[in-house]
Amino acid sequence: MTNPTASDLARIFALQQANQWNVKASSAEVRKAKLAGLKAAVEAHADAIVAAVLEDTRKPEGEIRVTEVMNVTANIQRNIDNLDAWMAPTEVTPSLNPNDRAQIRYEARGVCLILGPWNFPLGLALGPLAAAVAAGNCAIVKLTDLCPATARIAAKIIAEAFDESEVALIQGDVSVATALLGLPFNHIFFTGSTRVGKIVMAAAAKHLASVTLELGGKSPVILDAGADIDKVAAQLAGAKQFNGGQACISPDYVFVREESQARLVDGFRATVAKNLYDETGAIRKESIAQIVNEANFKRVKALFDDAVAQGATVAVGGTMDESDLTIHPTLLTGVTPQMKILQEEIFAPVLPVMNYETIDQAIDYIAERDKPLALYIYSDDEANIEKVISRTSSGGMTINGVFSHYLENHLPFGGVNASGTGSYHGYFGFKAFSHERAIYRHM
Repeated sequence: MTNPTASDLARIFALQQANQWNVKASSAEVRKAKLAGLKAAVEAHADAIVAAVLEDTRKPEGEIRVTEVMNVTANIQRNIDNLDAWMAPTEVTPSLNPNDRAQIRYEARGVCLILGPWNFPLGLALGPLAAAVAAGNCAIVKLTDLCPATARIAAKIIAEAFDESEVALIQGDVSVATALLGLPFNHIFFTGSTRVGKIVMAAAAKHLASVTLELGGKSPVILDAGADIDKVAAQLAGAKQFNGGQACISPDYVFVREESQARLVDGFRATVAKNLYDETGAIRKESIAQIVNEANFKRVKALFDDAVAQGATVAVGGTMDESDLTIHPTLLTGVTPQMKILQEEIFAPVLPVMNYETIDQAIDYIAERDKPLALYIYSDDEANIEKVISRTSSGGMTINGVFSHYLENHLPFGGVNASGTGSYHGYFGFKAFSHERAIYRHM
């Protein structure tokens, strides 16, 4: 439904409220059949998904197929394969009377709202939806209005797989999202910025709805003494190229020792040149996503300009083409904390670099700021690794690599405080959309 009225939203919400108890009581087999239908619809429209996301974002086609098709279908299949085990009650031996019986049952939360972001518009909406369906919920899904073509194909997919009394996709602008937040949902799942996350949490509080907030923040990278700088440089360059740096777990700033900085710069430049530029030195724009819109482009450019004005050095890149919202992968050195680029999440292929002398300096800097969604350290020193783990906090952490804690579906993915609340992926997604109900039986 596109640009629905308040009465349209109320009608769909009432349908789902009335149907939620039937859906909650559904068996694992019924839920798996619904998930199989969703997977089949995604597979049937795979080419249309690629075309729609390309129209909205100019992402490389290979990235789209992985993040918006293959990862989605794999996630749905993971729910299907594990649902029997996830739904099984957990038996508990009562401490007061061992002859009685007790168990924990996982029951649906009810009617859920899923608000998706623009950076992975289908993957980060249908992933949570699969978990919601597996847990036996009804759901209303709202994709961002910044990706209208993707929203249209998502609407077709969901309409093919579900009746609107169980799952409905709503299209529209911010006013539609605001109207949805006024309804008494049982659970709200939101992926996006910390600023909007606060709005969502405030709206949920009015109805005492539970929330899962997948936000972001400034995810640091620490390069310890002895780190393989060439390997690190290549991985960081690839990470900032991925989706044009527009990922919530993208490295946001780097700590490196001064004596290793030149190698980091050289390695970053060499990887970018190999991945993105042709033999004439021109960038292959089809190989990197554009910035999502003009407002975000100008926001990033303002951060970049402020840093340069305050003395930062453009070590790699620095080209910003406003005509088609392309930012070349950029490495800034000589960056200092008072620069705005170290105060706001960048969400672009720009990476500031700071020097440090001791691991304690890097730890203190991170610990004094909002807890990030991701933290990365490259080190072979177990004492330093443990010191970083014990004296910092983040949603997740990868050691000697990037993104891996997100990609491993046996781990929970989520933030902490400013970077989010709650977690999902795999079993943890099923739990996010479930209430753990205690049941005690006297014998």
